[in-house]
Amino acid sequence: MQQRTVHEVTSNQADIYENLEETVIRYVSTEYRRPFAEHTVKAFGAADAFVRAAGRPVVLDSGCGTGRSSFALAARFPECVVVAVDKSEVRLSKSSSLLCDKDLLSRILFVRAELLDFWRLALSANWNIVHHAVFYPNPWPKSSEATRRFHLSPVFPAMLKLSPVTELRTNWEIYAREFAEAANIAGSAMELELSVNFESFVPLVPETAFEEKYFGAGQKLYRTMVVRKD
Repeated sequence: MQQRTVHEVTSNQADIYENLEETVIRYVSTEYRRPFAEHTVKAFGAADAFVRAAGRPVVLDSGCGTGRSSFALAARFPECVVVAVDKSEVRLSKSSSLLCDKDLLSRILFVRAELLDFWRLALSANWNIVHHAVFYPNPWPKSSEATRRFHLSPVFPAMLKLSPVTELRTNWEIYAREFAEAANIAGSAMELELSVNFESFVPLVPETAFEEKYFGAGQKLYRTMVVRKD
């Protein structure tokens, strides 16, 4: 069988987004008031009930896809519940096909929702999110699409407030560097004391299908860790 080629991210953007600081500061200084999607409000209600019934700290897996990362996070944080969010019903439907022991499965809730709305709702509900995983988000690599990236969107200030630890993984170096720079800019403007670390890394065990695919194809992987000192 012929091996499928895994292409690296290509972009007309050679370095971090030229208007990054201006964009981040604009969103830090304004309130994001987009109406919540109705299906996300309903999904969040179920997730909020799950979290409160569990009475445990939360690990948030944003853009969980088929849920492979969610199981890995549940194993990594045995004292927590994992709320795994993705907007794709097709991807979420595949989570049940993954092998997992009953303890891990009992601590994971899969939710179909829009992340930008879900994050604001979780922040308003004052969830105790100890770790926020954002693994291999859509990089929107064209410079004309840059403001669709999480760190260049109006929800970024809320994203930084969600958890004392935000872990981003990507196979595009510019995205990871941008995320780190945006966090430093926003943190300073919001008077948050942040430790931001950007690095290339080699996974001991790939935790997502994307990570396995990219790593298996010999691509470099990058991680940005944002730690808020509360």
